[in-house]
Amino acid sequence: MTDQQTHCGYVALVGAPNAGKSTLLNQFVGAKVSIVSPKVQTTRARVLGIHIEDNAQMIFVDTPGIFAPKRRLDRAMVAAAWGGASDADTVVLLVDAKRGLCPDTVAIIEQFKKHKTKTILAINKVDISKKDKLLELTSKLDAFGIFTDIFMISALDGSGVSDLLAHLKGGLPEGPWLFPDDQISDMPERMMAAEITREKLYLNLHQELPYRATVETDSWAEKKDGSIRIEQTIFVERDSQKSIVLGKGGQQIKAIGAASRKELEEIMECRVHLFLFVKVRDSWGDDPERFKAMGLQFDA
Repeated sequence: MTDQQTHCGYVALVGAPNAGKSTLLNQFVGAKVSIVSPKVQTTRARVLGIHIEDNAQMIFVDTPGIFAPKRRLDRAMVAAAWGGASDADTVVLLVDAKRGLCPDTVAIIEQFKKHKTKTILAINKVDISKKDKLLELTSKLDAFGIFTDIFMISALDGSGVSDLLAHLKGGLPEGPWLFPDDQISDMPERMMAAEITREKLYLNLHQELPYRATVETDSWAEKKDGSIRIEQTIFVERDSQKSIVLGKGGQQIKAIGAASRKELEEIMECRVHLFLFVKVRDSWGDDPERFKAMGLQFDA
């Protein structure tokens, strides 16, 4: 197959927080490359997921949810999202059918209108939405006049996803593939491992979650027996947050570690020895090194 016969392009998945972008990315790729939780703002930096079909390589960019930023971390996340959208060949706006036309979604659409960005609309979570409400929402969104195509999907159960994927494939520009045919993401293993642990942190702590926690992989060593030893640090801003993460008698951190270790072993297909440490670092949200570790711009 020659380069002229191949197609390759970037597709940005954009939307308000918790619209289902990461779930859709994982559906497209057929594997977990982006962490998912019911909490808003789970995705912090852009994540690439790669899907290959026939002669086409689609590089999906999962961006952080776009919202009105209030702090430095918020600004960096929103900047990463807009950066992912501006660099893409195609933009897909995901809208949560249950949430409807929220202020964050309207603000995103207004930006697209301002910059004359032609966009594909994917109305998500149709599996749990009433038909009359869907038709009403679709009509309101279509009236903005920026959408070239509209799809009804469920990123969770896969309904309508294959139709959207086929349409995106048909719109790819000609060009050589940019990644090897066996690669599904560009995320380094150390960062992927940190993201898995951060996901378990979100899922285990529920409403007590210190949103300003972050996870970094400090060391990664492959042992002679084929296993991997990983050491990670969970950074929080206050002693009270550290107590929440540790839990009574260290039970919470053990549960987080066990869940993360189980998933890492499934992904890595080997035994994983995971060691978690919790450190208090005042205002890590204003530390350039922490932003660098997350793949975000400090001065966004």
